[in-house]
Amino acid sequence: KPGEQKHPKEASSLQCMHLAVVACGDRLEETLIMLKSAVLFSNRRLCFHIFAEDSLKPEFEKKLKEWPSSYTKKFESSIYPITFSVGNAQEWKKLFKPCAAQRLFLPVILKHVDSLLYVDTDVLFLRPIDDIWHLLGEFNSTQLAAMAPEHEIPKIGWYSRFARHPYYGTTGVNSGVMLMNLTRIRSTQFKNSLIPGGLTWEEMLYPLYQKYKNYITWGDQDLLNIIFYFNPECLYVFPCQWNYRPDHCMYGSNCRGAEEEGVSILHGNRGVYHDDKQPTFRALYEVIRDFPFEDNLFQSLYYPLQSKFLDTVHTLCGRIPQVFLKQIEKTMKKVYENRVIVYLGANHRY
Repeated sequence: KPGEQKHPKEASSLQCMHLAVVACGDRLEETLIMLKSAVLFSNRRLCFHIFAEDSLKPEFEKKLKEWPSSYTKKFESSIYPITFSVGNAQEWKKLFKPCAAQRLFLPVILKHVDSLLYVDTDVLFLRPIDDIWHLLGEFNSTQLAAMAPEHEIPKIGWYSRFARHPYYGTTGVNSGVMLMNLTRIRSTQFKNSLIPGGLTWEEMLYPLYQKYKNYITWGDQDLLNIIFYFNPECLYVFPCQWNYRPDHCMYGSNCRGAEEEGVSILHGNRGVYHDDKQPTFRALYEVIRDFPFEDNLFQSLYYPLQSKFLDTVHTLCGRIPQVFLKQIEKTMKKVYENRVIVYLGANHRY
């Protein structure tokens, strides 16, 4: 209402692009590199929502404070304990990867947040978060979440070949990058296979898990597929360049959007940042990890990346370097141009 004082948290919430991640076990470094990639290229202010085991909290706080002030002023961070509002906490915690099921409870926990982008720890942003954040404005009146397909080709997709439970569309969806309108999720009655009427998000989670727990392989992602199978009108599907995984190139290039526009968000699932199976993915991870924050982006990030890619041409992913480089080059040019314009504007009079 006009003249009404906003709660500081609410006011800040409206100005932020909200990014949520869940980190347990040995995922500290991976999560920090993901957050670093987000801060390097974003334009608007970021609000990080980090859900972590108690032992990791002091490490996150310490590491984030070590970043230079030119970057720390671009974000604020909140660190939360791992909590599950319904059902058996130990069951949820052990579902698929440690703590991954926490993402299912974000609408319940983050009540002051209207919308957010959830990502897995093994994600890297190769362009500003602002660009995927804009997709929230493309939702129609019934859509409340957005994900990319699990696969582009049904005959080699996992869900289309092996799933023993309902899943969205022809190949299912991958939940490693998920845009969520939390306000809509909290206010929607979802169709389901449990009762004839609708259930709220929180009411539905544990009974749904109980019904399908013997048939699911990928934990919380399978539950999301089941939910959107019964509520397809609630899902916006964005193209594969926003969640680009080894599956998109390791059997041959099958993500047309990335071929045309370049990879926007890289998702290094299957542990490919830490082994030698997909050196192209590992190269990107290591270059962003090793980039000194305030160095020149082209000299200390782009050129080392090009050099590392020369060692990956023996792999199918390594034979299409332009797919990995196109978007990040475009992004860095914009960052560089913005800095030059700001510098000239501050120091010249015309």
